Amino acid sequence: MKWHEITIGTTEEATEMISNFLHEMGAGGVSIEESGTLNKPRDTSLGQWYELPLNDIPEGQAVIKGYFNEETDTDELIAALKPRVEELKEFGIDIGEVTYSAVEVDDEDWATAWKQYFKPIRVSETLTIKPTWEDYKAGEGERIIELDPGMAFGTGTHPTTALCLQTLESVVKGGEEMIDVGTGSGILAIGACRLGVKGVLALDLDPVAVSSATENVRLNELSDQVEVKLSDLLGVLKGGEAASVGSHGLRVTVPVDLVVANILAEIILLFIDDVYQSLKPGGTYIASGVYKNKETDVEQGLIASGFHIVEKRRDEDWIAFVATKPQEG
Repeated sequence: MKWHEITIGTTEEATEMISNFLHEMGAGGVSIEESGTLNKPRDTSLGQWYELPLNDIPEGQAVIKGYFNEETDTDELIAALKPRVEELKEFGIDIGEVTYSAVEVDDEDWATAWKQYFKPIRVSETLTIKPTWEDYKAGEGERIIELDPGMAFGTGTHPTTALCLQTLESVVKGGEEMIDVGTGSGILAIGACRLGVKGVLALDLDPVAVSSATENVRLNELSDQVEVKLSDLLGVLKGGEAASVGSHGLRVTVPVDLVVANILAEIILLFIDDVYQSLKPGGTYIASGVYKNKETDVEQGLIASGFHIVEKRRDEDWIAFVATKPQEG
């Protein structure tokens, strides 16, 4: 089968939004390559290693490739994509000098080639992400997240995901109920359960994400603890109804102990009040996916909604907020 490969040159800051645009426009897969120069700081504190070869992508830049079936009119697609990318400037996102190109490729050239670079990787003190096709023996105290992200989702090594998993490890005490907003591959829901969370409601507005997360939850044998639902942010909770989890009577009852959202700052700002209402007094909100230029906006938004910010964690230019809802009385 032939595919059209659409390549967009942009900034690392803009990759998540542009990738989302490509998915919405029907991409069968999306890949992202960021700068591989020796000057780029790399976190090796947990034994991470980097197999990807160095590249000539400048610092702060990225190359996004979207794959579309051979019936796609690439000229029309790029023409429709360009104004959406330009509009990101209105949200304060630096898109750089964007470039576009298109070529035709065979499916075997991309559908599985990326897997050679996805190896087991330790992302926190105890959590390791393991691709399902790799053999790996866990060490003492090591918790394994089995993951098959497919071409539609990341491998969990992006700074925002790693920040969330590391933060969850420090926050989870055991027995909590949690909502994961924008679950994607389901990696945060799975990681939370590995750390001791007893029940998770995982939400995403993308049907492909719901399918991917549901399958990854099954692969990790957590279907009794995690239910994945199609929902626009916390829309599924409107009306105050409790959300059932699993097939054996486990439930996540709103308000919950913990909410996690690994999404763009612009989206985080849209539903802070809804998160506040969905948390118990004393509950914790982990908001990741915040690029440095939106740090002040998100901080002010959290405070305005009544949250107390207890910590800000950083990885490269990304920030994860840890905020709590004050105890009553």
